[in-house]
Amino acid sequence: MAKKIKKALITGITGQDGSYLAEFLLSKGYEVHGIVRRVACENQEHRLGRISHILNKIKIHGASVENYASIFKVINEVRPDEIYHLAAQSFVAHEDEFSTMNINVNGTHYILSAIKELALKCKFYFAGSSEMFGLVKESPQNENTTFYPRSIYAISKTAGFNLTRNYREAYNIFGCSGILFNHESPRRGLEFVTRKITNAATRIKLGLQKKLYLGNLDAQRDWGFAGDYVKAMWLMLQQNKPDDYVIATNEMHSVREFVEEVFGYLELDWKKYVVVDKKFLRPTDVFQLRGDYSKAKKVLGWKPDVKFKELVKMMVDSDLEINKKLS
Repeated sequence: MAKKIKKALITGITGQDGSYLAEFLLSKGYEVHGIVRRVACENQEHRLGRISHILNKIKIHGASVENYASIFKVINEVRPDEIYHLAAQSFVAHEDEFSTMNINVNGTHYILSAIKELALKCKFYFAGSSEMFGLVKESPQNENTTFYPRSIYAISKTAGFNLTRNYREAYNIFGCSGILFNHESPRRGLEFVTRKITNAATRIKLGLQKKLYLGNLDAQRDWGFAGDYVKAMWLMLQQNKPDDYVIATNEMHSVREFVEEVFGYLELDWKKYVVVDKKFLRPTDVFQLRGDYSKAKKVLGWKPDVKFKELVKMMVDSDLEINKKLS
């Protein structure tokens, strides 16, 4: 008898994590479905850029996590074995706080409700965030560390985490949350500080830009590679019991260190080009985040493969190639 092909549905498939996860699931023999918000045709090519090379291998569905009826319809049509809920509004500066809460909280609730109402034997992954820890009470942070969110985004993610746990306990849904610490790649959006740095530094190297304006250089983060982290998402849904896991590297580096590594790799003196601009300082910043992934290592057999310096070089090399084409 032929082995049943598993079906996975990914929200946020056009994002950094969604694209890596789609590739990973295809390599595992999955039938991969993705939800894409309907947008104007002229924007579509840009939005699908990260998955353009696999569009002929996946199935795209037009829907919005802000619309319960559209989400319910897609889940009912696909009837997936696994749902990976990665879609979220993460860069709040470009949007208002209310839409962030609406998209991130209601979107999670709608998917969980649809699984419940359709009585699907479907496993659910929620993309949590290290930002939920916020004003940290201990370091490193693990699954038992108290949340103290310090931004609307972090508050919305904490709500999604609690919704997932509630549906797991109240309705016996196989729901897992991955508390992922910062994870980067050449596919990271330009609005995020790591990609902002690698893109600007390579442009400076090529004479396309003169200065890089940044905020708090002392903020410290636990940075890993997105390609490693999507494997952890999948491993969570392969377990016999649902649970929540911290995914991190247990290493911490400051924004200043990241800058030094990037500019050093390009043989540039960063102090000549980097300017601290107060407009990029957050009203309530999170200064230190470092994750303890020992539970994921013990239960899932997961560990990060790409080290900090390798990650930096990977991103710089990619942006150098991109910007050479523009010069």
